[in-house]
Amino acid sequence: MVLNYIWIFFFLIAFIVGLVKMLFMGDTGVFPAMVDSIFSMSKTGFEISLGLTGVLTLWLGLMKVGEKGGVVNIFARLVNPLFRRIFPELPENHPAIGSMVMNFTANMLGLDNAATPLGLKAMKEMQEVNKNKDTASNAQIMFLVINTAGLTLIPVSVMVYRAQLGAADPSDVFLPILIATFCSTLTGLITVSIIQRINLFNKVIIAYLGSLIIVVAGIIMYFSHLPQEEVTRISGLAGKIIILSIITGFITLAFIKKVNVYEAFIDGAKEGFGVAVKIIPYLIAILAAIGIFRASGAMDIFTGAIGQVLIFFNINTDFLPALPTAFMKPLSGSGARGMMVEVLTNYGADSFAGRVASVIQGTTDTTFYIIALYFGSVGIKNTRYAVTCGLIADVAGMTAAVLLAYLFFH
Repeated sequence: MVLNYIWIFFFLIAFIVGLVKMLFMGDTGVFPAMVDSIFSMSKTGFEISLGLTGVLTLWLGLMKVGEKGGVVNIFARLVNPLFRRIFPELPENHPAIGSMVMNFTANMLGLDNAATPLGLKAMKEMQEVNKNKDTASNAQIMFLVINTAGLTLIPVSVMVYRAQLGAADPSDVFLPILIATFCSTLTGLITVSIIQRINLFNKVIIAYLGSLIIVVAGIIMYFSHLPQEEVTRISGLAGKIIILSIITGFITLAFIKKVNVYEAFIDGAKEGFGVAVKIIPYLIAILAAIGIFRASGAMDIFTGAIGQVLIFFNINTDFLPALPTAFMKPLSGSGARGMMVEVLTNYGADSFAGRVASVIQGTTDTTFYIIALYFGSVGIKNTRYAVTCGLIADVAGMTAAVLLAYLFFH
């Protein structure tokens, strides 16, 4: 529903701006440019979706190998002690804890198809102990906010789009995304914990969060003292090493568990073509709307107004073209993806704006969609402070994404 209004808004505003420019500024070329942009961006959307087939097939195959090799279960066991303490209202060994851990782990590994059913299952299990059935419980809110913060270990989709659109090193955004998504998740966790009065100074929680904070802070401090060329080079190299290590780990664990690795890969890879085809109408729809919005000059008016405010406060505006991706992300996943693709297409995958948009796209999840889907599945109408905390986490993640892009690429 949100994307419907956004789509209509883009077309109507573009038409109004184009009409004003033609009638009052004598710009007779604006309408032909808008029409050309619609067809051009539609063609671009189809070509991108078609080109995604090979890379999606590869990654979905590898993810299936990891799933059958037990990687999800290993992550679940590792983080289970933490989750027992940040969901204190749930009885010990409640089945929802296992479902939540599996959901988060699947999301971190990019197993979207596996993550959603697990998340819905966790929400249903928590609803069974929820005393007020139409109001979100504390445990459900904590689960939703961490989910919308979008903690990501392998930003598969972002790297796929960057590869398709000609990035010299699609994985160079790996570390910035990893750190930014950690910032959004940590912010969401702290915000909800303060409201729910969860003791974050528990020794187990401190051990988990403290260790992660130290690692992230160490990475930032290390890169902040390096020349820009070295930062980009080492970031790209580290991303490749980590990704290759994960893939090797997936295959090795599956082999140890006597999984037929080749067949598991083929089973997952078969989904690649279907996923690519499903993306086509959504990507074309949003790219056509963004194309006409930009061709009319409305996008320049929007970003120019924000740019003037930033210039007034003496803030660098090189990230400005990527800002629409940040505004769209909480509202629509496909909309934000379209915004990112539009930036990569117009400015280049290896441009600063393109990299900022890529990091933003990989940082958080679609807050409003996830809340509507998960709460709607169990009939919850009163979401309490879930949306507020989710948006706070989004803002923290987006801010971190922009700052990290300056650190790594500017």
